[in-house]
Amino acid sequence: MTSTTPETTGTSIARDDAGADSTYGELRAELATLTTEAFRPELAEIDRLSTQEIAATMNGEDATVPAAVAARLPQIAAAIDGTAERMARGGRLIYAGAGTAGRLGVLDASECPPTFNTDPSEVIGLIAGGPSAMVTAVEGAEDSKELAREDLDALRLTAGDTVVGISASGRTPYAIGAVEHARTVGALTIGLSCNADSALAAAAEHGIEVVVGPELLTGSTRLKAGTAQKLVLNMLSTITMIRLGKTYGNLMVDVRASNEKLRARSRRIVALATDASDEAIEAALTGADGEVKTAILMILADLDATTANRLLGDSQGHLRAALQSASG
Repeated sequence: MTSTTPETTGTSIARDDAGADSTYGELRAELATLTTEAFRPELAEIDRLSTQEIAATMNGEDATVPAAVAARLPQIAAAIDGTAERMARGGRLIYAGAGTAGRLGVLDASECPPTFNTDPSEVIGLIAGGPSAMVTAVEGAEDSKELAREDLDALRLTAGDTVVGISASGRTPYAIGAVEHARTVGALTIGLSCNADSALAAAAEHGIEVVVGPELLTGSTRLKAGTAQKLVLNMLSTITMIRLGKTYGNLMVDVRASNEKLRARSRRIVALATDASDEAIEAALTGADGEVKTAILMILADLDATTANRLLGDSQGHLRAALQSASG
């Protein structure tokens, strides 16, 4: 057994410390180049303002976010069209991020089943460190590209899927690793960040860089950057679902009535789409086993549930197309 003298141990520790100092020095230098991490001296005494003054300042900061998103609408639209095309062929939409970015992806994915009646396996949110990272930070998880690869492999990623890497800084290894691995299998890739010239956008087929500028609290990217990411994710999932026929006009005709509020909403949606009586709506929903889209088609085209479901199947679930078929 090889022994280690105190002198050798001390030298090893010193070298490790030097390496760590070098790594952290490089990281500090990198963060200093990011607009999302920039210090704003004009806000250095914000804690001395009144609560209403701070709220007004924060509200003014938030008001700048929609314009930053608007500047990237062409890139957002192109990413949505690519996503919808893949999902129409049976592909999945998969979000991957760490921290706030990961939580926003999980949130967006979790809202798709009740809103659009998607299967939970169709839109998936991955967060570095797994489900527990939703509420508790998992040390080092965001720094691992390998972890992202493992998480995607566990889903049996295919070329028909779409992977969205989300990272405010645009440098998070987990998000970049997810996009890089997805490209190796031929999946569509989207990189959503809040800094220009980001590594994440460069790694993805569709790079979306919503530059919102420095935060009210230095480096707190759960603020403007988080708001920007939420707005883009809203667009990505919602417009994709519109393209897939999950809506009729601006009505959520694929809503899943999983509670009393949604059951009431289902009846209201059928009423708005058909202007039918309450009795006719109840009868149609009963015959359609609660499926809003089927009930609307039954009422508007005077069909039974079996025929309505067949026409919807033939039109890949697009209600307008099914109505045209019924009237043709």
